[in-house]
Amino acid sequence: MSTNHKFGVVVYGATGYTGRLVCEYLNKQYGVNGDVKWAMAGRSQEKLVQVRDEMGIPSDVPFVIADAENPESVKAMVNSTQVVLTTVGPYQKYGSDLVRECSESGTDYVDLCGEPAWMHEMIAAHGETAKASGARIVFSCGFDSVPFDLGIYFLQKASITKLGKPMSRIKGRVRAMKGTFSGGTLESFRLTMKAAAKNPELIKVLTNPFSLTESFTGPEQPSGTAPIFDEDLNSWSAPFVMATINTKNIHRSNYLLAHEYGEEFVYDEMMLTGPGDKGESMAKMVAADKSMANDPMQPGEGPSKESRETGFYDVLFAGSNKDGEVLMASVKGDKDPGYGSTCKMISESAICLLKNLDAASGGIWTPASAMGALLIDRLQENAGLTFQLEG
Repeated sequence: MSTNHKFGVVVYGATGYTGRLVCEYLNKQYGVNGDVKWAMAGRSQEKLVQVRDEMGIPSDVPFVIADAENPESVKAMVNSTQVVLTTVGPYQKYGSDLVRECSESGTDYVDLCGEPAWMHEMIAAHGETAKASGARIVFSCGFDSVPFDLGIYFLQKASITKLGKPMSRIKGRVRAMKGTFSGGTLESFRLTMKAAAKNPELIKVLTNPFSLTESFTGPEQPSGTAPIFDEDLNSWSAPFVMATINTKNIHRSNYLLAHEYGEEFVYDEMMLTGPGDKGESMAKMVAADKSMANDPMQPGEGPSKESRETGFYDVLFAGSNKDGEVLMASVKGDKDPGYGSTCKMISESAICLLKNLDAASGGIWTPASAMGALLIDRLQENAGLTFQLEG
């Protein structure tokens, strides 16, 4: 992994909805002439200029012209930087060549991927190449799956410190959330469903909680697909839309951390809807909701600035072990989870890799397994997230 690059971080997809928010954050947090040399990358110089001016970014920010349909331009971009931060999704449509280029060249990579079938494919195709080159490829550096992946990591580290062993069972429960999806997220969802309909083998990947742990298969996991009453939390719980990707990433983190959470670790992820008849009714309504599949929003669209600024999330992690010991932690974010907070999370993930060359060796990682406490510290210091023990 060489550090002799023109840039520290290149934001690929800078003219897209999320990419421009990333550039706005990097400019506000790190400037242009500070110790982080970053650049905006996209297909069109004209659009890059337009976005730069709209977001109030200084005119001396560098541009890189790169187009997924022009492999040579992508290769030149990869070779110009230490870290590629890509918001160009759906990744199953636009990301495969970029992962290959980074894996072969030794360039670090972070994305916002929530597409487990594609991730499974990339791990098989490029994992060994990344190990050999020293490239640190880190998927899912946004709301899926940073708060959940690092929340489990945070709780397990506390459990090992306090009790001398990890929690064998953890429930991830979204207590509160205000935010919306963008067109890019919806397009990824639609493409994944279409691909699964054509290829039944993909359904196995999508439904297997251990589809990202390569050769390892752990104990049976709760499905999280139907409302349940959590007696220990005195609340009904409903299926949570991000659980499909988050649970897979968390089990991959455990696998990559040499099963620090234990080989019998059990995890599920749902949304709390409250006690009593009202809570049950709400849980059933959430479970029956099919609006995501029918939402007309298209890539490039997303929530307004006001929605992003007034959004938030609060996730509880309730751990227990076979000795009856209990430990809880929470992760909270101060902006709309999918965009206001996500743009900060992926930015800090890229900066964390840039500033910590020994944080991980080459390979395909999760945020927790690659950066762990280093990223938690950055997120609490810079990105409006809080990690704390409860009870």
